[in-house]
Amino acid sequence: MFARLKNNAFLEKHLSGESMDYRQIFALFLPILIDQAFIIGLNLVNTAMISSSGVAAVSAVNIVDSLNIFLISVFVAVATGGTVVVAQYKGSRNDRNVSRASAATVTSVSLLAVGIALLLIGFHNPILKLLFGAASADVLDNARVYLIGSSISYTGLAVVQAVCSALRGIGKTRASLTLSLIMNLLYVLLNILLITLLDMGVFGMTLAINIARFAGAICALYYLFKMEASLHLHLRDLFHFPLEMLRKIMFIGIPFAAEQLFFNGGKLLTQVFIVSLGTYAIATNAIGGSLAGVFQIPASALSLTIVTVVGQCIGSGSVGDARKFIKSFLWLGSGSLALISLILLPLFRPLVSIFAPPTEIIGDIFLVLLVSSIAQIPLWPISFILPSALRAAGDSRFTSITSMLTMWLFRVILGYVLGITLGLGILGVWLAMCSEWGVRGALFLWRFRGKKWYAHKLI
Repeated sequence: MFARLKNNAFLEKHLSGESMDYRQIFALFLPILIDQAFIIGLNLVNTAMISSSGVAAVSAVNIVDSLNIFLISVFVAVATGGTVVVAQYKGSRNDRNVSRASAATVTSVSLLAVGIALLLIGFHNPILKLLFGAASADVLDNARVYLIGSSISYTGLAVVQAVCSALRGIGKTRASLTLSLIMNLLYVLLNILLITLLDMGVFGMTLAINIARFAGAICALYYLFKMEASLHLHLRDLFHFPLEMLRKIMFIGIPFAAEQLFFNGGKLLTQVFIVSLGTYAIATNAIGGSLAGVFQIPASALSLTIVTVVGQCIGSGSVGDARKFIKSFLWLGSGSLALISLILLPLFRPLVSIFAPPTEIIGDIFLVLLVSSIAQIPLWPISFILPSALRAAGDSRFTSITSMLTMWLFRVILGYVLGITLGLGILGVWLAMCSEWGVRGALFLWRFRGKKWYAHKLI
């Protein structure tokens, strides 16, 4: 009984305030945590399944996914802008503008995804030759199929992302979780059928991703119009273009989209010189990145949750609550990364075995994962959770400019120097990534200690 009272007092002190208490925060966080676990876990399974089709197949999927992440991040950034605006209106109890912001988010994100997909499909050949021309012929053939197919699926994914972003803004993270699970579970089930059972390789994965994402989009729109009564939305609302609302969303979304373009563009350029290191280096990076994502599941969930928490705090005028919750989330992020590393590093062998990697690269995979696991405990939260919080308060320009500059000056340039010039290979690239986390995080901490991050008037 005493221990329970002590725990409640601790939670009240660090995760409760005037705008919300720890029970509401847990209600927001747990569905997002489950969602992140399923997304990353299913991506892990999908990478393992395509690995059964050979090193060329997994390398093709990895290099195209680096381009996919680069482009998808643009409309996901705009969707995040929608989450911030919806959350701030929710915090200020302006229900009419909550609905208008939700509709504007779905419309803008969907149209942006259609435009990006058409450009990518139209110029897929020169893009592949420019970025990955050094890859072998069989890798490029597989990459071409996967690139065109995944581009078609962008619109379905955008609808799901936009609806889930609006739902997270109003605190309906369970509904967001359900929609995400429908899409991702269908994707992995179809991959089992088309890749493992029917041996359709990369084409099977392409078919699966389209069916899953468009089925998810249909479910998301049905939920938005028929089941979410609090928003009072109809299909016709998606065809209205309230310019003032779009401006607010883009105030957050455009700087974040630019940041994501530069940030993921840097990762894409890093991928380009990894390609020059050979197919084994591509596979090492792909498998290492997939496993690192597993280690970051709870921290990633905290990064998404903090947007809703801080957005609603700022919307209600509770800057003190926002500051307190941000500090608590940073400590929780570091604690979760330390705990997960202690649990999973001893299980490296069984984890990596699901990818069936060549024996020659297992040692390299462990080395980059170990370096990342140690560095991310102090550095990842201030580099990713903190900017999410600053952005939710409306401080989009500073966070975006900082992320862009540190990405290119440290991860890209230093990555090339360490990985290629000094011959450290994949290890050099990952060391540069960890260095970039530290520099970026230090700048965000400096910003957080001042007052400018919450001085923006978004709504």
